[in-house]
Parts: sequence; structure tokens; C-alpha cells
Amino acid sequence: MTAPPIDLFASAIHLHQDGEIRAGRTTTDPDQDGWRLTAFHAKTGADVHADHWEVHPEAEKVVSCLIGKIRLYLRAESPGQEEEIRLTAGTAAIVPRGRWHRIELDIPSNIMAVTLPRGSRLEKRAEEIS
Repeated sequence: MTAPPIDLFASAIHLHQDGEIRAGRTTTDPDQDGWRLTAFHAKTGADVHADHWEVHPEAEKVVSCLIGKIRLYLRAESPGQEEEIRLTAGTAAIVPRGRWHRIELDIPSNIMAVTLPRGSRLEKRAEEIS
């Protein structure tokens, strides 16, 4: 059997608990069983929902900058500064399980992420008070 190529920028790769791997839509159910690998082109903050925090309570998440330059922010666990991780082409970071995080772009970038989406949530980021 010949496996057809998969356009990673148009599909998510679903890594099921039973060992099965399937390509599917990128807008999948966050309560789906198994891991999900997504890759996407990001041109603006809206493409990475920069105005929201995201959390994955069931597993860690790998965020990789394939092309470009991004900033990954981890929300402070107690009052204080956010943790900023700068990622350039070919680098990645691991977001700890249950840690709120967000991405901002320095330039248009290609990003890849792998996580267990079950229970994932988004929360609108509060505006900075000056």
C-alpha cells in the first residue's frame, strides 16, 4: 500500500491511543482521544489567537517554530511577569501540562504544535493596565 502525501498546513495529524494515525481537519473536537499534531502559517496575531491564553490540562505541549520568529509566553503561576521564550526557525519549547500560554509573532512564521487536546480551553487575555 502506498501512503499518499499529507498537506500538514491543511490537515491535523491525529495520533490515536490505539496506535492508529489519521489525517483530518485542523478544527477538531478538543475532547478527542489521542494526540494531535498541527502545522500552520501565521501571518498575524489573529492566526495564533495572541489575544487569548490557552491551556491543555491533560498533557504537555510542544511548540516549534519551523520558519520565522515567534515568542511563546507562559502566564505567571503567581503574581509576577510572564515567562517569555523566543523561538527561531528550527527551535521548539515544551509547555508544561496545565500551564496557560500564548504566542506572539515577530514576523510571519510557520509553526508546528503537538499536544493532547482533550480538555483544552481558551481564555480572553485581560488588557494591560498602565
